[in-house]
Amino acid sequence: MRTFFPSESCKETQLNALNPQSWLQVERGKLSKSSPQCCFSSSIESLIKVPEPSILPLFKPVDYVEVLSQIHEELETCAPEERPNLYLLKFQVFRGLGEIKLMRRSLRAAWQKATSVHEKIVFGAWLKYEKQGEELIADLLATCGKCVEEFGHIDVASMLPEDTNVSSSQYFLSSDNKLSRSVTFRIGDENIVCDRWKMACLSAPFQAMLNGCFTESVREDIDLSENNISAAGLRAINEFSMTGNLNEVSPNLLLEILIFANRFCCERLKDACGRKLAAFVSSRDDAVELMEYALEENSHVLAASCLQVFLHELPDCLNDDRVVQIFSLANRQQRLVMAGPASFSLYCLLSEVSMNLDPQSDKAACFLEQLLESAETERQRLLAFHQLGCVRLLRKEYDEAERLFEAAVNAGHIYSVAGLARLAFLKGKKSGAYDKLSYIISSGSCRPLGWMHQERSLYCDGDTRWEDLNKATELDPTLPYPYMYRAASLMRKQDVQGALAEINRILGFKLALECLELRFCFYLVLEDHQSAICDVQAVLTLSPEYRMFEGRVAASQLRTLVREHVESWTTADCWMQLYERWSSVDDIGSLSVIYQMLVESDAPKGVLYFRQSLLLLRLNCPEAAMRSLHLARQHASSEHERLVYEGWILYDTGHCEEGLRKAEESIKITRSFEAFFLKAYALADSSQDTSCSSTVVSLLENALKCPSDRLRKGQALNNLGSIYVDCGKLELAADCYINALKIRHTRAHQGLARVHFLKNDKAAAYKEMSLLIEKARNNASAYEKRSEYSDRELAMVDLEMVTRLDPLRVYPYRYRAAVLMDSQKEDEAIAEVSRAIAFKADLHLLHLRAAFHEHVGNVMGALRDCRAALCVDPYHQEMLELHSRVNSHEP
Repeated sequence: MRTFFPSESCKETQLNALNPQSWLQVERGKLSKSSPQCCFSSSIESLIKVPEPSILPLFKPVDYVEVLSQIHEELETCAPEERPNLYLLKFQVFRGLGEIKLMRRSLRAAWQKATSVHEKIVFGAWLKYEKQGEELIADLLATCGKCVEEFGHIDVASMLPEDTNVSSSQYFLSSDNKLSRSVTFRIGDENIVCDRWKMACLSAPFQAMLNGCFTESVREDIDLSENNISAAGLRAINEFSMTGNLNEVSPNLLLEILIFANRFCCERLKDACGRKLAAFVSSRDDAVELMEYALEENSHVLAASCLQVFLHELPDCLNDDRVVQIFSLANRQQRLVMAGPASFSLYCLLSEVSMNLDPQSDKAACFLEQLLESAETERQRLLAFHQLGCVRLLRKEYDEAERLFEAAVNAGHIYSVAGLARLAFLKGKKSGAYDKLSYIISSGSCRPLGWMHQERSLYCDGDTRWEDLNKATELDPTLPYPYMYRAASLMRKQDVQGALAEINRILGFKLALECLELRFCFYLVLEDHQSAICDVQAVLTLSPEYRMFEGRVAASQLRTLVREHVESWTTADCWMQLYERWSSVDDIGSLSVIYQMLVESDAPKGVLYFRQSLLLLRLNCPEAAMRSLHLARQHASSEHERLVYEGWILYDTGHCEEGLRKAEESIKITRSFEAFFLKAYALADSSQDTSCSSTVVSLLENALKCPSDRLRKGQALNNLGSIYVDCGKLELAADCYINALKIRHTRAHQGLARVHFLKNDKAAAYKEMSLLIEKARNNASAYEKRSEYSDRELAMVDLEMVTRLDPLRVYPYRYRAAVLMDSQKEDEAIAEVSRAIAFKADLHLLHLRAAFHEHVGNVMGALRDCRAALCVDPYHQEMLELHSRVNSHEP
């Protein structure tokens, strides 16, 4: 979820939070009568608060691999109309794992495989919602002659088939009927002459009235004055009965006819009205007014058209009480009219958007109630039970939350036990909460996971708590809370180095805002204002609106307060500081300096935002990086500079050819370093033809001839060296890397090590990587690369270090597992790979474990992993081949 879900107990127990101004008074010496020891302890207690981990409203199966395997198996055999819901379930699995790219890929598949217009509308709107802020990309592509209006409005009327339930040939006049072919309907003072046979064909009620046992069937004059239809309306109906068309009828008259048609079961007439009215839905106000009629009169086409308008205005439309009321009060029949087979998908989307806006809101609870009522399968119900339980917990509706979590657990969602434990604790049953988790951990019904031990740690103290937290980190090193708790505990014991080392462990591979906030608090306590300002500026780079101390203080306000205690830098000082940090691969420090320059210096902002985007990409923050690129474009000082940033925006969103075109346009205006660099980068990536290497070399050489700073020239030299290595020109490559190192492009050590290795000088390669490890602040990748240049024993040592520094890197697990397999320790090899798979859905890990299972004859295990891997990448050729081979051996 985008929104942080605060834990209930942390909100209730942390009422006396930091007052930033009082801290500053202590710092300025205005409240300095206490001893330093007392001040230190007091500062710790007021500043260092670690909120308990939230119960997340996510689908978190205990064995996500098994669930993905089941989804893939079902997708292979199910009917086409069942596929969108399976892709939605896959989306929920990946969301629980935090795999954003795989989430979006699953949503896109649901949209592509949609068999109904309602599913197209819902999943298209969902994808549009997920891509908020990316409207510029469509505009940029349009300038390149490429249209991407794939999630725009669709013609609902053309996609919904006309209602043919009632055929006009179904009704006939009796052969012995002596009455005139015409019949006169009287409405007030007006008479409308109609064709009896044509009118009878409109519906069964008209057939019975005009040609059945009713008294009207023997009359030539029938009074319809009391049936809420005007003379103009009846004339239009008569015209429709003759021609099948409603030509030049006003919206108000169409509404009148719609009501009449529904009352007299004139399905073709009602369908025609709905289609005509759908063309008038052009705004939210139109949709609100017409949706009421659509739901009341069961007009599917009109309802779908109104729904499309609402969903394309997410999230803004959910601030409109009229829209919220429509979605909240819809009954089963109205949901069917409005969303057809996509009712569950619709309320999944509405629930997510409303929880992102305010998880404690009435609308979030109402939409989740509707989600539960729309659920048709057990898996859909358990998701709805759990999500609604989370919202009820936040709203302090504890009894209802308990009922919902219990229902989710009974449906098979073990993660909901965490909700039950939290509720037991809130009700004063701490031992009961502990027992609930202990039972799950020791029952043997599932493999223990990190979140189980993390949750159980909340209900014990002392060494037992530490044991659970350590076990949580061992099983899932991506969980921030254990690091934060241990770091805060160490700081309270005045073990400063231990506390900083602990929080730095996770910040080394996961730039979590709450962890940066905690380290910021540590530096405040230590009166290390320079380090504190560094962290708060990194926080503001990632999230400009971030609020600290449980949302009570804006991070920007804290930065202003701390800034008074930090020495000011000139623009030249800032560039020197940036150069130092960039050279030492201190990415967080570099982010901070750039932020400070953007706020305080007169340096060109376009260039700074562009550098910021490069750092954010390196830190695996793609959304923040794209935001910075957009800002770079906005602040570009010239057209040729703007074109370069547009090129990078297009390249980073997968539009390589269009990015290349922007680079060429920029070069035509001005030959600049960044334009040549972009063109070389995009060309090298887009072309599989080795003959383009000479062109890339020429482009990089042209870039190096243009004015730029050492940071960027070092990168260009590094890239040029890589091209020379690929072409086998090792001496030229070595020259490039050495020149890059002369201007302190530290990462060039890695390229030079590769040159040494290709020259069969493995010792020199190892030494070169050792130099990189010494210089780089973030050096997990350097240890990993050095392992390739040493013997097995040293490689294992390096790869253990990699896993400690960055447990998300998968190569070390694969290497260790392969070594174990070579030593015929099959069980240990499978266990090593499984250790990483437990918290990271990685194609290569699943592929390797599938191969191991095949090797030991575990066909079902291999098949399960193959299917799960194909959920990650359905087109991976080696995986498809392995799946086919294993599938042929299935009993």
